[in-house]
Amino acid sequence: MDGKMIKKKIKKQHTKRKIFRQQVQRELKENRSSFIVFMVLRLLVVVAAVRQLMLRNYEGFFLCCLTILLLYLPSMVQVRFNCDIPPSLEIIIFIFIFAAEILGEINAFFIRIPFWDDILHTISGFLNAAIGLSLVLMLNNRRKFQFHLSPIFVALFSFCFSMTISVLWEFYEYAFDMIFHTDMQKDTVIQAIYSTRLDPTMTNTVISISDIRETVVNGQRLNIEGYLDIGLIDTMMDLFVNMVGAIVFSIMGFFYAKSEGKEQRSIEKLMLWLKSAEKKQNEGCNECR
Repeated sequence: MDGKMIKKKIKKQHTKRKIFRQQVQRELKENRSSFIVFMVLRLLVVVAAVRQLMLRNYEGFFLCCLTILLLYLPSMVQVRFNCDIPPSLEIIIFIFIFAAEILGEINAFFIRIPFWDDILHTISGFLNAAIGLSLVLMLNNRRKFQFHLSPIFVALFSFCFSMTISVLWEFYEYAFDMIFHTDMQKDTVIQAIYSTRLDPTMTNTVISISDIRETVVNGQRLNIEGYLDIGLIDTMMDLFVNMVGAIVFSIMGFFYAKSEGKEQRSIEKLMLWLKSAEKKQNEGCNECR
């Protein structure tokens, strides 16, 4: 009896996974424009993965595999949480993932192209604020949680949600750098130092060293024109540009909430929405077939 129950449970789980995969595939193909972008980017990632294998760069190959999984993430979210992601937002997410992982990491755009990291973090702040606004509006519209929020609170939540995600990401980068000795928090070359640690009198006096032209560590001269800041400036700049993106969308969200959806309608193309009862019913009928 126990053996039959286990087999039945395994079969049920297998059926659920199969249905989930079918739903994800259907979500991918639902919109033609976003599906074309998905297929093109997935092909480019596969080409990049093959190239990484030929170069015996297994870390890069793993990153390509992770990127393919991330490209499926929007469809997985739609199926798992019964929400709709507009095609325009889905396309932006696809391009963002490709720009960050394949172009930024594997092709070293973070190093080769100035402000590439800042551009992505600004977009990230904007998109995270959109997700935050979507969450609070979806929660506000659920029958179980009938409450009305002021527009300023909605905008503030959207901003704080975006900043929280950004801070958690910086924690993640710092942890990886400390544990695995990576360089996710990119270093910055500076020409001046201002520090109380250099004060011989121990009276909390700031000592400055300016016009730094070279750095020598353990007798080895570094090939840089200045001093190497270890990640702090990069982290603060990432948080700053994320804040800029979050503020821009939060202001748009404020006017959208204040007008009860009558103004700033363009941001609806960048937000998540709960699926309508009619669409859920149609999907249920498709599964029955």
